[in-house]
Amino acid sequence: MKVAFFVAHFPVLSEPFILNQIAGTIERGHEVDIYSLDGPPEDTSKVHPLVEQYNLLERTIYAPTRPENELWRWIKGLSLLLVNFHKNPSVCLQLLNTSRYVSQAKSLKMLYRAIPFLEKKSYDIIHCQFSTLGVFGVWFRQLGLIEGKLISTFRGSDISKFLPKWGEKVYKELFQETDFFLANCEFFKNKAVALGCDANMIHVHGSGIDTSKFFFQERNFPNDGVIRIATTGRLVEKKGIEYVIKAIAQVAKIYPCLEYNVIGDGELKEKFEKLSAELNVNHIVKLLGWKQQKEIVEILDKCHIFVAPSVTGKDGNQDAPVNTLKEAMAMGLPVISTLHGGIPELVQDAISGFLVPEHDAEAIAEKLIYLIEHSSEWAKMGRAGRARVEANYDMTKLNDELVEIYQQMLNNELPQHLTVRPLVATK
Repeated sequence: MKVAFFVAHFPVLSEPFILNQIAGTIERGHEVDIYSLDGPPEDTSKVHPLVEQYNLLERTIYAPTRPENELWRWIKGLSLLLVNFHKNPSVCLQLLNTSRYVSQAKSLKMLYRAIPFLEKKSYDIIHCQFSTLGVFGVWFRQLGLIEGKLISTFRGSDISKFLPKWGEKVYKELFQETDFFLANCEFFKNKAVALGCDANMIHVHGSGIDTSKFFFQERNFPNDGVIRIATTGRLVEKKGIEYVIKAIAQVAKIYPCLEYNVIGDGELKEKFEKLSAELNVNHIVKLLGWKQQKEIVEILDKCHIFVAPSVTGKDGNQDAPVNTLKEAMAMGLPVISTLHGGIPELVQDAISGFLVPEHDAEAIAEKLIYLIEHSSEWAKMGRAGRARVEANYDMTKLNDELVEIYQQMLNNELPQHLTVRPLVATK
């Protein structure tokens, strides 16, 4: 099969779930092209090992980067239009049709993203990795710029924060024109169905991890008495890290021998440094920055408890079952997370860890204290977490299923009898 993946920026270190699907498709013998519709990311100093292992940059076609400055955007856009006009004159004119494409034409996003397709492309499968990109997949196919069966995946921001801005009818055409849909959790599938997606045309296909790279070990109370806690994620509002820092400050009053390792970077780094100093826990809170997967494994290997405190952003943004939680659970760490988005489909409350309300530092502190005082439960929780991930989020199984979906679609069949079905939350 020839498969095209539509992504925004590529490669992005915080999106290993996309890399896993691309690599899995290549491993199974299929031809893959990657279309980065917003160009390369600003920071390319660190990339996931899969990028080099599979020479993914050589498979990537970049749309021109669209300048933030409106004047320069138009100057560059008109230049692109003039240079490429001969390739497809009739389509070039339509890309600026504001009555059809409204804001996407006015902002020139339609023009910039269409440049790689002005000479028609043909694939068996076109897989849009966010449904915001699926809209462009529909338009490009309608314009005759690309052909193939069209799949669109709902991953989180595209079915949460995108809706308040653009309205609940934004995907009406997408639902009518796309051949099949995936959602990375039941929570987002249900939201898509509520918006008008045919329930028979969407399947829950979780984001997988390579469980063989996350070695399981039972966690026991440390000989040196230092409880090591970890969080992996971008330093942004949605990840809720400030509530763990506040919880750490409460717990440290009772159990001062703590170490809180925060793996990741982002816009809130200075805020978290200031908050840690104000709460007098800056000697406990360690903001470690971005790390490669191998480095993350080495850090988690020394930790005892993992916290993923996701919250709904002010813009409505929500998470699916996050891969960082899966990785920690696969390694045997008892976890604390929140009653948020698709996370309860992954974390079984009081079995593999605990679920607490969003924005609740006191609840996080309470569960941390419980785990510190009941370290005998760590191993049992860790085993339950590992079993959950192996059963429902193993990358090999999920990539087998993804290619099975592609093949059924290519045979003009509605995907069914699929092999992996993530479990819904249990109490």
